[in-house]
Amino acid sequence: MIPTIVFAISAAIVVMAGIWLARFGDQIAELTGLGRLWIGVVLVAGATSLPEVITDISAARLGAPDLAVGDLFGSNMANMLILGLIDMVHRQKRIWQQTAYEQTLIATLAMGLTGLAGAFIMLNGGSGHGGLGLDSALLITIYLLGMRVVYRQEDMRRRQKELERVVEAGEESGGVEPRRARLKRAFVGFALAALGIILAAPYLASSAEDLAEQTGIGTTFVGTSLLALTTSLPELVTALAAVRLGAYDLAVGNLFGSNAFNMAALFIVDAAYRQGPLLSVVSSTHVLTALCSILLMNVGLMGIIYRAEKRFLLIEPDGLLMIVGYGLGMWLLFRMGG
Repeated sequence: MIPTIVFAISAAIVVMAGIWLARFGDQIAELTGLGRLWIGVVLVAGATSLPEVITDISAARLGAPDLAVGDLFGSNMANMLILGLIDMVHRQKRIWQQTAYEQTLIATLAMGLTGLAGAFIMLNGGSGHGGLGLDSALLITIYLLGMRVVYRQEDMRRRQKELERVVEAGEESGGVEPRRARLKRAFVGFALAALGIILAAPYLASSAEDLAEQTGIGTTFVGTSLLALTTSLPELVTALAAVRLGAYDLAVGNLFGSNAFNMAALFIVDAAYRQGPLLSVVSSTHVLTALCSILLMNVGLMGIIYRAEKRFLLIEPDGLLMIVGYGLGMWLLFRMGG
C-alpha cells in the first residue's frame, strides 16, 4: 500500500511541476522572440521530458535498467497516443495538417533514433569505455547533428520575419524593463519547477520498481505502461493547451521532439548506470516497444504529409489508428511478459 501512495504523490508532483515547467518555458520563448517550432522541439520538449530523464536516472542508479529504458520507449508510444487523442478530440480541424512541413524532419529524426536504439538492443553486443556504451554515445551524437539540421531549416523561416520583429522591437522600445521583469520571473518559475521534478523523480522511480516487484508484472511492462504514461502527462497538458491557442507547431513539435530527446537521453541514463553498457543488459522485449513507436510515428508523419482538404474514412492516417495501435502494442508487450 505504501509504494502506491508514494507513487501517487510523487507522480502528482512530477506532473504539476512538468506542467509549470512547460508553461514557463513557453513564456521564455515568447519573451525572447524565438519561433514556436524550434521552441516546441527543443525547449518545451526538453522541459516536458525532464520527468523521464530524472526518473530514469534514478531507476538506473537503483539497478533497474529495464524500468528506465522501458519508460523512455514507452513515453515515445505515449506521446503518439497523445497526438492521436488530440486529433480525435479536435475533429473540426486537421491538426496534423496545420503544422509546418519542417515537422517531417523532426519525425524522421525521432524514428531513426528509435530504430537505432532498438537495433542496438537486439544486437546485444554493446561495447564501451568505463561502463558507458558506444551505442548510446552514437545516439546522442546523431541527435545533436539532427537538431542542427532542424535549426538551420527553422532559421531560414525566421529570417523571413526578421523585418517584422525589428519593427515590433522598435514599437516596444519603451517597454524594455517590463519585458525583462517578466522574463526574469519566467526563468525563476522554470528553475523552481525543475527543482520540484528533481526532488520527486527519485521517489517515483523507486515506488514504481516496488510496484513491479509486488505485482509480479515485471519492470519492463511497468516502465513502458504505468511509468511512461505518468511522465508523459506534461506533454499531454502542454499539447492540449497549445492546440487551444492555435499553436499547432508547438504541440506537434513538442511530441516528436520529446521522442527524439528520449532516445538521446539514453546516453545520460547509460552514464548513470555503472554496471555496464545500458543497452546490452536490458530485455529484448524493448525491441517490440521500439517497433511500435516507429509505426505510430510513421502514422503521424503520414498525417503531416497528407494534405487532402476532406476526411476520407479508412484511407487516410487518423488518430484512431494511433490509439488502436498503442493499445495493441501494450497488449503484445503484456503477453510477452515484460
